[in-house]
Amino acid sequence: MTVTTTPCTRPLPKPFETSSINFGAEISGLDIENLSDNDFELLRVALYKHNVLVIKNQHRLSPRAQCELTRRFDPDADVYSHGKTIDKRSVLHKDLTTIPHQPQVQVIGHGQIESYEGLTNLKLKHPHHRVFHKHPVPEADDFHKTHFYRWHIDSAMYDLDPPLVTSLLAIRVPTGRRQLCTYDDGTGDEMEVPLGTTAFFSGYQMYDLLSEKDKEFARTSQVEYAAHPYIWMANARSRSNGLGLYCDGLELADDQLPPVEPHKIKRYPMVWKNPVTGQLAMMVYPTPARRIHLQDGSVIDDLAEVRQTLYRMQRPAISPQFIYPHDWEEGDLVLFNNHGVMHSIVGAFADHEVRLFRQCNMAASRPPLGPD
Repeated sequence: MTVTTTPCTRPLPKPFETSSINFGAEISGLDIENLSDNDFELLRVALYKHNVLVIKNQHRLSPRAQCELTRRFDPDADVYSHGKTIDKRSVLHKDLTTIPHQPQVQVIGHGQIESYEGLTNLKLKHPHHRVFHKHPVPEADDFHKTHFYRWHIDSAMYDLDPPLVTSLLAIRVPTGRRQLCTYDDGTGDEMEVPLGTTAFFSGYQMYDLLSEKDKEFARTSQVEYAAHPYIWMANARSRSNGLGLYCDGLELADDQLPPVEPHKIKRYPMVWKNPVTGQLAMMVYPTPARRIHLQDGSVIDDLAEVRQTLYRMQRPAISPQFIYPHDWEEGDLVLFNNHGVMHSIVGAFADHEVRLFRQCNMAASRPPLGPD
């Protein structure tokens, strides 16, 4: 006799009592390796309703099955979100290792791995905020304190459109300690986080927190992103809370970049619509943002003004009460709506602490849905 279960969801636990997160759910009762069309539709609707889904005990999920599940949200997608190769000058080059037999799936993490999925002698390095932040945590405090590394949308932001959905699978997770994530931005904000957490905030909450004037500005404006952004920003340095860059004139000039093809430069609405609920999210990736195009046809071209405008609008939504830092367990599969939440890696590991994850996302077959 075949035993069937009804898929069910329950809210993710709040990280602390006064947390105001209103997104995220754990879903159970699904056979991820053998999803029927009906069960996948339930999963898709749940994802766009909750925006971050946790599916426990997926230790045996193969890279192929992870890729097929991720692609199912966008069947016409096939290429990894940053394309087939990543330029060595890119800030991302050292962070990603492709699985040879499943090139849409990347291995990320920290530590020495003898062999995994056809890869041998892996030396993974968790991106440490000291290589990207202007004011890192002092080395003496590195074991106990940390920063959000970079709040971002998974995307090349040049040539290819942002993936609809990203999947993350925890293979090995270090345990035994937590860290204090300090904002160091003059507010005194800080929050305790699990070691090596992935932190999320909701673009829908970000939009809801705006004043009516700023909502109108966001709904009617578009952001243009820099060409070859991860090379363009390679020498620039981040704010300590991970939300955008300082303006120190360190971005590369056009003649220092690979050839720029103007038709590949991306320009997206500030506000993206949820395809299931119709909710509006402020989804602006501040780090590679270059210009703001206004409804009247004028353009904010001054980089310092662009960054300050975005920072003023986005900073309230990264306050601790709006952040969900996932407490990873081995076998956790997390799916998230890459057009509705933003995320950041967090933390600093000792040499002996091993973290092994698989990430899958693919450049979307369409651009984000605007507010209209």
